[in-house]
Amino acid sequence: MTSGHILFIPAVTMVGMFIGFILGNRAARNQFDLAQRRDAEREAARVERAARKAVKGGSDGSDKSDKRNKS
Repeated sequence: MTSGHILFIPAVTMVGMFIGFILGNRAARNQFDLAQRRDAEREAARVERAARKAVKGGSDGSDKSDKRNKS
């Protein structure tokens, strides 16, 4: 091995670690943002579903009770 290898191999390894750290950090941040967005969308869908169920359930419940009382 020449003296160039003694400096070159650790330098390339350090550059690779630095690039990996940057890309990994970006990927982790994107994954975290995606998870937060997905959770927000699920919560919005859950609220919308509950609101529709409350509106539908309220009108169906009163209609059924009226039908039962009339019969």
